[in-house]
Amino acid sequence: MTGHKAGEGAEPLRIAGRPVAADLRALAPELSRRVLARLLEELPVYAALPGEEVAGDIAAIVQHSVRMFADAIEARRVPEDAELAEQRQSAQRRAEEGVPLDAILAAYQLGIAMVWSQVSAGVRPADHADLREVLELLLGLQRRILCAVSESYLAARRVIDSEEHNGRHALMAALLAGAEPDGTAQVAPRYAVLTLALQRHPDEDAAATGVAARRKVRRVREVLDTFGDQPCLTAFRSDRGTALMPLDDAAPPDHDRLRALIADAAAAAGAEVTAAVAVADAAEVPAAAARTAEIVDLVGATGRPPGLYRLADVLLDYQLSRPSPALPALAARLEALAPKPELLVTLETYLGLGRDRRAAAAALHVHPNTIDYRLRRVSELTGLSAHRAEDLGELHASLVARQVLRERP
Repeated sequence: MTGHKAGEGAEPLRIAGRPVAADLRALAPELSRRVLARLLEELPVYAALPGEEVAGDIAAIVQHSVRMFADAIEARRVPEDAELAEQRQSAQRRAEEGVPLDAILAAYQLGIAMVWSQVSAGVRPADHADLREVLELLLGLQRRILCAVSESYLAARRVIDSEEHNGRHALMAALLAGAEPDGTAQVAPRYAVLTLALQRHPDEDAAATGVAARRKVRRVREVLDTFGDQPCLTAFRSDRGTALMPLDDAAPPDHDRLRALIADAAAAAGAEVTAAVAVADAAEVPAAAARTAEIVDLVGATGRPPGLYRLADVLLDYQLSRPSPALPALAARLEALAPKPELLVTLETYLGLGRDRRAAAAALHVHPNTIDYRLRRVSELTGLSAHRAEDLGELHASLVARQVLRERP
């Protein structure tokens, strides 16, 4: 609080004849845009941030803070710490994304300086008392915001920096290694074991690759943590991750709910997510993690769409992909098509679309007669026809074998 008291019906603070709070509130959108432009111009770390983040989180917190200044001047009091929740949350997010604290503090100071320049424009000698009170309010608010932001940022960094050594991380490492947990964290009776493949976010192709990747992973983690009462155990790179989701009872998890969870994670991350899940007792986690990783690789190799998969969803292809002397032989059945990739693509598309020649033609942007011609060439070169029921199994198995062998080093 400042030393001034706002009473009922008190006259608003005025500078150059303008009510400062009302004027600042009306100018908040335009002033926020100017503050944002200055941040991008003068602070390189903000210029390197993903465009989505600048236009979203950063723009929102700038405008929120400008409106808070107007509210403080109108109420003639500095907000309490409890009223700075959005600034605290923004600082935590920037800490998770690796934005330096000094850049965040400089951004707030620049914004407050621009607010002061706006409200003090045209000041007259008669405005001295009101001007002094506005300045005290802004300085008090600056002090409170900078303290709250610094505290929240440093607290978040402490958690992040110690993550590799805390109980949850140690528990996950033990479960994945098949080792006995050290007892520092509670072991669930069963886990939904997930492997996730994350596509690149468009911002990862820009200058702020690291920030964009960390933000994408953070958003996926936040969604996964909504699944149950206990937080997930997770380990992620920018393109892949493993999650162990604790299960409290013997009933299988709701697969539709899990499928929706992965869809929500993809939407939050702004990138497609392909995932595989298996339910396992604690002792079976290593085998389940290896199996879900294989399923994710298989889904990618066979061109299936993003989403959540179980072993039951890819059972035949999974079995066909197991190492055996038959795998290269199956792949070789289509070797005659290798010099003509358009025939392979047509065969794969035609079978993948349920042998619908018109749908295949639309997908490949060709005439249906072209599909017929190419399928005849496939039959001539391989001896296998996509129109004979007895050949369909071998054609499908040969395609899977080629895709699996192509993906393997």
